[in-house]
Amino acid sequence: MLINVDTAKELPTVLSLCSGFCGIERGLDLAGFKHRTVAYVEIEAYAIANLANKMEAGELLPSCIWSNLKTLPVEPFRDRVDLITGGYPCQPFSAAGKRLGEDDPRHLWPHIRRHIESIRPVRVFFENVEGHISLGLREVISDLESLGYKTAWGIFSAREVGAPHQRKRVYILADSNSVRCDRGQLPHRDSERPVEIEAQQRPQQSVVRSEVEGRGRKTRKSHWEIESRLGRVVDGCADRVDRIRLLGNGVVPQTAAKAWITLNKILESTQDD
Repeated sequence: MLINVDTAKELPTVLSLCSGFCGIERGLDLAGFKHRTVAYVEIEAYAIANLANKMEAGELLPSCIWSNLKTLPVEPFRDRVDLITGGYPCQPFSAAGKRLGEDDPRHLWPHIRRHIESIRPVRVFFENVEGHISLGLREVISDLESLGYKTAWGIFSAREVGAPHQRKRVYILADSNSVRCDRGQLPHRDSERPVEIEAQQRPQQSVVRSEVEGRGRKTRKSHWEIESRLGRVVDGCADRVDRIRLLGNGVVPQTAAKAWITLNKILESTQDD
């Protein structure tokens, strides 16, 4: 497969790992960080079909999709990627699972670390569950710092950007202070405005009529109008189950945007330390 990274020289280049429905990359858009995703790495068939469908519909720029993070060829990306993003699997750290950590076969951090070391991006931006704090996060921070990155991390929730659910997540931003940072410069102050506006929005309330034992009853149901849209994809998929799985594993873009802006400010404030 031919992978051409040079076509995106005019914008900071992004390599998206464990892409899902591109929640992190959409968050970068909301934060005012213009970029070009040069490749997606995703193993779930439904998520891959969704990405391909968005490209065909013109909602995403055409990029290659690689299905196995462990076998990703790094040569085309070495010294050509400004930012690596990823919401790597949470199952090794989640309180909802067995919390096997590095013993979980879905533990992908060692492979991501290897790719970072080989590709040498200017920055990395990752997301995971809150349980990562007590299991695995110290290893991630230690590995990034051993590779020469200055790191910042924090907990951000969907509720604080207007969602009707909590969904706390850990975000990690690391910067190498590379000479290529001018291609991945921070958002200007005015680029923070879209996120601030959306954070002030409250869930839209609508009246839904349901029939209970032959009598009409009005109930109130919350709708968060700024949830990401997922279009239909290939025929034959277990549509509802796959959609729920994709959304459940996905990143809330507005939360990613807030995390990006906040953690960038933290790194800026410690540049001279």
